[in-house]
This record gives sequence, structure tokens and C-alpha cells, in this order.
Amino acid sequence: MKKNYHQAIIGNGRTAALIEPDATISFCCLPDFDSGTSFARILDEEKGGSFGIEMIDGTVTDRRYDHHTAIFITTFTGPDGSFELIDFMPRYPIGELTTHEDVAPDVVRFLRPIEGEPIVRIKYDPQLEYARFPTSTLSDGPDRVKSTTEGTLPDGKSVYESLYLYSNLGNDLILEAKEFPLKDDRFFLMSYHDKVDPPTADLVELMLQRTRAYWMLWSAKTERTKTYSEAILRSAITLKMLQFSPSGAFVAAATTSLPETIGEERNWDYRFCWIRDASMTVSTLHRIGHPWMARRFVDWVMNTIRTKDDTLQIMYGLRGEKTLTEETLDHLSGYHGSAPVRIGNAAYHQEQHDIYGIFLDVIWQDICKRPRTPEAMDRIWTTVRSVVKTVSENWELPDRGIWEIRGDKKHFVFSKVLCWVALDRAIKIASMLGKDSWAAHHTQLRDQIHHTVCELGWNDELGAFTQSYEEKHLDSANLLMADLGFIDGEDPRFQSTVRLSEKTLCRNGLMYRYKNDDDFGAPSSAFTVCSFWMVKALAQSGRRDDAREMFDRLVSAANPMGLYGEDLDFETLRHLGNFPQAYSHLALIDCALLLERENTFAER
Repeated sequence: MKKNYHQAIIGNGRTAALIEPDATISFCCLPDFDSGTSFARILDEEKGGSFGIEMIDGTVTDRRYDHHTAIFITTFTGPDGSFELIDFMPRYPIGELTTHEDVAPDVVRFLRPIEGEPIVRIKYDPQLEYARFPTSTLSDGPDRVKSTTEGTLPDGKSVYESLYLYSNLGNDLILEAKEFPLKDDRFFLMSYHDKVDPPTADLVELMLQRTRAYWMLWSAKTERTKTYSEAILRSAITLKMLQFSPSGAFVAAATTSLPETIGEERNWDYRFCWIRDASMTVSTLHRIGHPWMARRFVDWVMNTIRTKDDTLQIMYGLRGEKTLTEETLDHLSGYHGSAPVRIGNAAYHQEQHDIYGIFLDVIWQDICKRPRTPEAMDRIWTTVRSVVKTVSENWELPDRGIWEIRGDKKHFVFSKVLCWVALDRAIKIASMLGKDSWAAHHTQLRDQIHHTVCELGWNDELGAFTQSYEEKHLDSANLLMADLGFIDGEDPRFQSTVRLSEKTLCRNGLMYRYKNDDDFGAPSSAFTVCSFWMVKALAQSGRRDDAREMFDRLVSAANPMGLYGEDLDFETLRHLGNFPQAYSHLALIDCALLLERENTFAER
């Protein structure tokens, strides 16, 4: 397996699969993003399981996404001929008069000969439920293979999982990995469901055409700039794939436990919805012509916070689950030996005060762009007041910060800035609703937070806003101060913070989150979103040429499929961390729109 993240992703808003440069599916969870893995070779080459398609004496000669879609095409060529492998997850509307979408937990691999009679071999090795127990794969009818696993977890819970592979190839060729000449179209439809009506070649072809039409229509609605049109569209399609269609929540990334640095322990499960990440994603989608996606997320959060007494967590499960117990899978070796492999995420119970501002900011943007019914506004206003009450009681307390420090709590400056944002947006919402007395009553608290941050978060000796009170460490999160409206981009304090952050945290055109030690030592990789934040800060402080130069380098750092992980290696530009990362893609779109603000949008 290649050591860099040159994978492609296919998905349908319910789950996703990673496809390696050799066309092997190396990671996939069914039926949902947060389900147990069906394939996890990327986390353990020996035990994880994979779904490979090989050409005997041939090689992969082309890899690309089908025009403006999430359909991925791999071309194999050799002395015996050539063929295309078309990978996709079916997605299309149900019926003619509904906006609902079919998001069945299916993966389709379609083999189409181009020339000659290439010799092909299928290597199908599912290992279900994180490969905790042995998986049995057997013939189950003339055109179906069934895989099953069962066992008992340490907590006593029984597990039974099954997976079905439908094909027009012949079970013996699949189960015994036999070579065969590819003379006609062949399909493989892998499903979590036992199909009532087994798929046929004609049905699979129809699925492909309907899925292609779905993505091309969706892409046609996406606004994008002339200069960065393709990068924006690929990022937008990726974000669309990462929105969990049944609820409207967003996963931070499609994977778990891909390390921020090879050989270290910074391995986390990102298959959950962080309020911060998702809210920033929604803001970006509003700007490129997809307000419905934004509204579905806001509605999901409103439904998750059911009463005014509910405390807003930093993250939830994709259906609103509040408990995301973390455990390690010690039987898996990890990505290139980077253990542990984790499922669940213990950060769910952390106090991170920045989420209140991010959440109220996205509500403010949402109601400004599209009117709500009076009943919906009543509920939103109740939630706004509840969040402000929480902020007023907690803003002076230390927290874990945006980077989810698992050690001691601190007075993180960015958390305080976002508490100011919460009050600022709440006051704007109140004024919009005619609640002028409420707005006036809370103006003093908003101004008090601002004054305190400027007094305690600013270090005269350094000439910069610091990571936390009474410390001299810098933090890339503070580069968002101007973007959030806390400070003007031309304010000398912001410009000084940008210059010092560039000098201290920037290396080879990429940004550290921070350089001071945390629970696992000092960070050693570049956090991709922070590099994009520097682009925004440079532009907002008047250095647009520097911003564009840095942005162009970041765009060129995408993997060959136009995708980004969470981190980048400073020297090799190797992608690291969970993949693909929603944060990275939303920031790319945000920066492109900022830099091209004065230009007309590209024709779609």
C-alpha cells in the first residue's frame, strides 16, 4: 500500500469508501460512517480486510473522477488490453415529487472492457466489525456471496454482522480469486442489506446513470470562482459526501485513527459531528449556493438540543447521540504501525467555550439568508437565550480550547473571543426580532468580554495575542479574530499577531497549530486548516498578494484527486490525519471566495 494519502473517496451521504492507487478499497464502514468496518486494511494490512481488483500483467494508467461527480474511474492497461473500473455509491431522488434521496448502504464496482481481453482477478476479503472476530465468506446462491461474523464484546454485548456481494461474474471466481478474461461488463454490488430483488446488470447501469445525473445536477447549482473553479467544486462535492443524509449532521472526516504524525499516538475517531467544524462548513455552503444543506444541519442541532436546559456539547453522534465512549482496538496495528486504533471519542464531554459563538454565528447567518416560520423562530430564540445564559456563567472559566487539550484547563484566548461572538450574534438576532431591551441589557457583557480579552489576551512584550492568558505561546486560531469581527483586519494588534504568527508558526509555507508541548509533546506536522487561516489573515490584513501566493501553494498540495487530510508533512507535503477532512475543504472554499471576491463567478 502506498505510504501517502493518494486515495480517492466515494460516498453517498450515508457512508464512504477509500480507494487506493491500485484500486483496492482499503476502508469502508457499512451501513453508516460510524458503523464497524467492512474493510480496514488502511489500519492493519494483515487483518483489516480489503476489496481489490487486479489486472494480470497490467497496471493502473489513469485515475480520475467522472466529470463533476463523486463517481471514480480507474483505468487498467496491459498487453492483453484495457478496462475501466467505475466505483460509486448509488445516490438519487426517490420519485418525481420529493426531495428525499436514496442513500442505501451499497457500494458498486463496475468493470467495463475497453480493448482486447484483459485478464482480471478479484481479491475480496471483507473483515467485518473492525476484524474483532473471524469473518466467514461463502457462496449464498448462484449470484451472491455472504459474509458473516459474530462474537461477544468485553462488555458482554453480542455482535452479529453480515454483508452481501451480488455479481454477474460467478461465485467461484470471487471466492477463489481466480483469473478470468474480461470480455463483457461485470458488476459487483456490495450491500449491508439482503436484497429482496437481486440486482441485474441493467439495474446497476441505471444506478450509475441516475447517480451521475444526481451529482451533475447538484454540481451545476454550486457557485464557484473562475480561477479556482475545479478546486472549489471537488471540495464542495467532498463536503456533500460528508453530510450524513438521514439527519443532516456532518462527519469531521470519513475515517478513524489515521495519525497526525506517523508513529505517534495522535490518532482519533473523526466519524462524529463537531458543532464547530460543521457550523463552519454550513457557513461556507450557504455562500456557494447550497442553503438547504445548511438548514438541515441547523435543524438537526435544534432537534438534538431538545429543551432549554440541554447543554450544548462540542460534538454528537450522527443521530444526536450524546455519549461517544472511547475505546482502543489493540488487535489492529494502526496505519503503518501508528497505534492505538481508537473508536469513539472521549472529547465529547470536554468543555470548549468556543462552540457557543460558532453555533450562534451560523444561526445568525441562517435566519438572515432565509426566513423562518414564527414557530421556528420562537424555538430558535429560546435556544439563543439558553446559550447566552451558559456563556454568561462560564466565559470567565478555563476550558480545553479548540484543540481539545486533554491536560489542564486554561484561559484560551480563542475560546474567549468566541464567547464574545456568541453575545455579538445573539444581540444581532435579538435586534432583528425586535427584542431591543434584551439586546441592550446584554451589550455590557459583550463589551466586557471584548475588553478582558484585549487586556489579558494581548502580550505587550511579544506584540501579539497569545494562546492563553499569562503565557507567551502563539496559536493559529487567533488568526480568525478579524474574520469573526472581533477586531479589524487593519488594527495594528491584529497585523502584528499575523506577522509574528507567520514568523513563529509558519514553516515552508505551512502552519503549526501551535508549537508548545501538549499532552503528547510538541506537534510535528502542519495542520492544514491553519494554513488556510493564515491565507485569510494575510488577505484581511491587506497582504493580498502574499495571501494568494500561499493559497496557490496549498491548492497545489492537494493529493492527485484534489483531496486533503487533516495535516501535512512540512517537508514532503505528505497528507496525514483523518481523511478527507471537512475542515480542510471548507477552508479551501472560504479562501478561494475571499481572494476572488471581486471577480465574477464561473459559468456552471
